[in-house]
Amino acid sequence: MNAKSFALASAVLFAAFAAAAHGQLDKDVVTTSEGDLHIGFLGHGSLMFTFNDIVVYVDPLSGMADYAAHQADLVLITHEHGDHLDPKAIALLRKDGTVVIAPEKCASAVGACVVMRNGDTQTAAGLKIEAVPAYNIVHLRGNGQPYHPKGVGNGYVVTFGDKRVYIAADTENIPEMKALKDIAVAFLPMNLPYTMSPEMVADAARAFRPGILYPYHYGETDTSRLVELLKDEKDIDVRIKRIYPPPAKKK
Repeated sequence: MNAKSFALASAVLFAAFAAAAHGQLDKDVVTTSEGDLHIGFLGHGSLMFTFNDIVVYVDPLSGMADYAAHQADLVLITHEHGDHLDPKAIALLRKDGTVVIAPEKCASAVGACVVMRNGDTQTAAGLKIEAVPAYNIVHLRGNGQPYHPKGVGNGYVVTFGDKRVYIAADTENIPEMKALKDIAVAFLPMNLPYTMSPEMVADAARAFRPGILYPYHYGETDTSRLVELLKDEKDIDVRIKRIYPPPAKKK
């Protein structure tokens, strides 16, 4: 990463953290073949990536960062629930050339966007984006419907240099997840009943074996349980970061 790109990444992340509602948030850096990937954990399911001169947000929520000050080249929306789809935050992030990618069910709320369905591949902001399924098999609402039906929401695999980064979104340890290949970094949700237990996350990680695993969207879940479950998997680096909750909203 050149000095200009490093300065941009640092400035964007610093401003995001300084403006966050809960104070200093966690961050990390992953080395790729084309420069460092800076990761910001804005809270709940909201993530921020800076890569050279590219700024990417996933499921941005109002109040988590100073979106107007540091706008996006790419915004990825995973599904339509209010703790993941926030039109106000997206509007603040837009600038000339911003690409918003979202599932079809989100399109009317998002406005101008690129619709991706499970299995689609796009290139946006110079990055390869793959949309993968995200859904529940086990956990259901009281009416018998899954919290996240199959075919509605997207997880995403984004390629930064030589690193494939998987953002799973709200999902369980589904067969499509277990079949993923060559994932360097994975973000897996871990809160019941909407997504996965630590045991389900561990089961998925053992199947597709990400080099780095971040549990996210974990609410009150005890993350030490996941660390214990995967302690003997020496090639899976489990990294625990502070994930603050969003303002209370109904799922």
